[in-house]
Amino acid sequence: MSRTTPPRLLDVTALFPELAPLARTAVRLHPRPGAPTVADSSIGGPLLWPADEPWPTCADHDAPTHRGLVPDEVRQRRRILADAWTRPRAEGADLLTAEERVIVDRAGAKEPIRQDGPVPLVPVAQLYAADIPTLPRPAGTDLLQVLWCPFDHDEDYLPAAELYWRASADITDPLPVAPEPSVIGTDDYLPEPCLLHPETVTEYPAPHELPEELADRIHDWEDGAGVVDYQYDLSVAPGCKLGGHGPWSFSDPFPMSCPECGSDVRPLLTVDGAEWDGNTSWRPLEDADYDGLHFLGPACATRLNIGRGYTMQIYVCVASYDHPHVQNMQ
Repeated sequence: MSRTTPPRLLDVTALFPELAPLARTAVRLHPRPGAPTVADSSIGGPLLWPADEPWPTCADHDAPTHRGLVPDEVRQRRRILADAWTRPRAEGADLLTAEERVIVDRAGAKEPIRQDGPVPLVPVAQLYAADIPTLPRPAGTDLLQVLWCPFDHDEDYLPAAELYWRASADITDPLPVAPEPSVIGTDDYLPEPCLLHPETVTEYPAPHELPEELADRIHDWEDGAGVVDYQYDLSVAPGCKLGGHGPWSFSDPFPMSCPECGSDVRPLLTVDGAEWDGNTSWRPLEDADYDGLHFLGPACATRLNIGRGYTMQIYVCVASYDHPHVQNMQ
């Protein structure tokens, strides 16, 4: 099923024409639970990976043991909780049976767990240009794959991601089964398999990126309008997306540049654990009957969580896709 973002509450460029040249397109990915294959664009699904290419691992996590969680136990815990929330129960009755409670508690307790060799990276996203024609990509490629280490890394307290650009037609002998880590640092970095429903929308910069005089005028207008918030209703779309503007929130924008050549960087991918929050103006029309943010609902289908409900952005160099990317949390 496709997903359709409701029209914005008003045309902000009619009120503030200076915003018009600052517009950018973004592709909301709209992940929803499914059973993706290697031929699908997905979040948390299997990757079309060459069988003769080593699976990437994290050099920073190569100790024999790590304190964390077992992926299969995390998935079992999610299934148990999902089933429990959907079955009827008497008022005041426990959500879980005694047996289920034991499994759920064990799966959520971090313990020292052995990992033979460096930790394999976890598939996060696979994006085909056939599904997203505007996918930014190097010439001759039609596939972007994103993986990350399922542990926080001290430099930015984010999972360290790696990007792979491919020509899918060149992969004639795909890897049948990908390696999986024995241990992950947090279940927040283990995505549930989701199929995507890409949709193009228009975005404008967050207030933090606007000239101060324009931002002040918008703020004064908001005080008078009362029911519309520029940042949350009119500027940057929430959820997982390609391109668009950065969702600056708890920090002011700061200069970012390519660590290799010093060129500018541009937003490539935003990973967000929720597709909308208490403000439902970006909630797709097809999900209009769903009001809450319960973890079983469509807003939180990936089961990802960045920081305390923030987002992770991946920026790429404007001069070369071969240069290292830049990560940021907002």
